[in-house]
Formats: sequence, C-alpha cells, structure tokens
Amino acid sequence: MPAITSSNVANAIAKLVAADALPALMGNLVMGNLVNRDYEPVLAQAGDTVNVPIPPTLVANNLAEGGTVQTQNPNLGNAQIVLNTHAEATFQVPDVTKVLAVPDLLKLYMQPAMVALAQRIETDLLNTYASFSANTPVGTAGTPLTEAVVDAAETALFQAMLPASEPRFLVVDANAYSALRQIERFSEYLTAGEAGLQALVDGSVGKIKDFYVLRSQFVAKTGSSPVNTHNLAFARNALGLVVRRLPQPLPGTGGIAEYAELGSFGMRVVMSYQPNTLAQQFTVDVLYGVGVLRNTFAVQVNS
Repeated sequence: MPAITSSNVANAIAKLVAADALPALMGNLVMGNLVNRDYEPVLAQAGDTVNVPIPPTLVANNLAEGGTVQTQNPNLGNAQIVLNTHAEATFQVPDVTKVLAVPDLLKLYMQPAMVALAQRIETDLLNTYASFSANTPVGTAGTPLTEAVVDAAETALFQAMLPASEPRFLVVDANAYSALRQIERFSEYLTAGEAGLQALVDGSVGKIKDFYVLRSQFVAKTGSSPVNTHNLAFARNALGLVVRRLPQPLPGTGGIAEYAELGSFGMRVVMSYQPNTLAQQFTVDVLYGVGVLRNTFAVQVNS
C-alpha cells in the first residue's frame, strides 16, 4: 500500500473535484446534449481548427439486365470548426480538507461553476441561428408561436431531405414554450389524450408535430420593438460542438490538473494554492468551438 503523502492527497482532491464536475455540467446542458459532439482526448490550443467529416450524398441507379454498375466518386464533406472559446470558472475553498470530509460541500462549490460553463456553451450554440440560411425562417417577430408555425418548420426540414429516422428538436424560450402548451389541441385530454393531460398538469409540452420540444433561458433575442426571439428547429447533425483537451500545467509551477471525461465531452480541473488568500483555488475550464455541419438540417423559428 503506497504511503499517504501531501502529493497523492493533492492529486486525490483534484480527482474528486473532476469526478463531480462533468455530471453536474451535463445535467445543466440543453443544446449541448442535443447536437453532434466531437471529442478526442488529444491536446489542443485555442485557435486550432478541427475538421469534422460530413458523409457524402450518393445516388441510387437502376441496374438494367445485362448492364453494369455506375461507379460514383463521392467527395467526403468537411466542416471546419475553430476552437475559439476557452471558458473557465474559478473558485476558492478556504479549508479544502472539509471537502474530503463532507462531500456535499464540494457540490455547493461546484454547482455555480458548472452552471456558468453550461450557460456559456448553451449561449454559443443558440447564437448560431443566423448561420442557418438554407431554409427560410418561419414565424413572425413579437408574435406567439402557433401550431401552423411549428408545422411549417417541420415541413421545411422534410423538404430539405432530413431523413425521417433523424429525431427533430425544437428549442424555444419561456414565452414560446408557454404559447405552445396553451394550444388547445395539444393541452387537452379530449384532443391529445395522455400527452394533453401531461401538458396541462405537468406543464411539459413533450412532442408536437414530430418535434421534441425543450425550452432554454438562452435563446437568442434581437431588436427592441418588437423583440425577435430566434427559436431553433433542428436535427442533431445540423450543429457541431467540438471539445479538445487542454494541456497540463508545467511541472513545478504548483498546479495539479485532472481531466473529467464522459462520452464525447471533457474538461480540465486545475487545483493550485493561493498564498494571498491562504486557500486552494480550483479552475474548471473547457476548450471548445461550435459550428454548422449541415445547413439544411435547421430552420429559424421566430416569435
């Protein structure tokens, strides 16, 4: 059994913080859990460009009797996403030994940091609305969403050749969500069955016109009179969130880093001592970039 030293205790504390960091972040993401996430545990720096491959389109040919196949030479598509955001949330713990003794204290410190990072990622993803120009926006600024507008959004994605097997998502702000759950056809038991009862009692819209409807506090808004709320209807492959590892601190500089990685997401947790405050400082940071993968797989839904 290895001896207990200040070094391995410090590493244990960093690992403990890292273990609790990522699940807390993922629980606060809406858009981040819906889009195409590209993650590799390779070191990168802010400003690096990541090439995300996009499957090519092939054509089905009729093979007549005695005929030959027609060889196609598809070009693999490519979306370039720049790692242009290094988001961090830093906090200090005066007595770090209490964190080991009372794990619930760690959550009190971690939760605000994770919420701050989640808000930044959500905002960046939702601010890509203007990049989706292939489909004509539906809805009118300053006007509540209606069944007809949601129907028009789904029709636009269907006409854009979005595969029927691809789940469709509609992320809206609080006002738009409220308007949707007050549409009588979807919020009454007589017309929508159990789904209508759920919308009426639980306040959950669920699914409308083949869209899984979710709400976010960070849907982009522009203008003043009227305010234009840029809700977004999309499929997973419309948007990409690319995350890469940040390097370890230089040896001997007093910082200890651990990586928190889960599925296709990862971040770094750095612990260091601050002599001015006599406290341990924790920095949770993530290097990422967002970008459009398939322009035709999303449509703006204004309200």
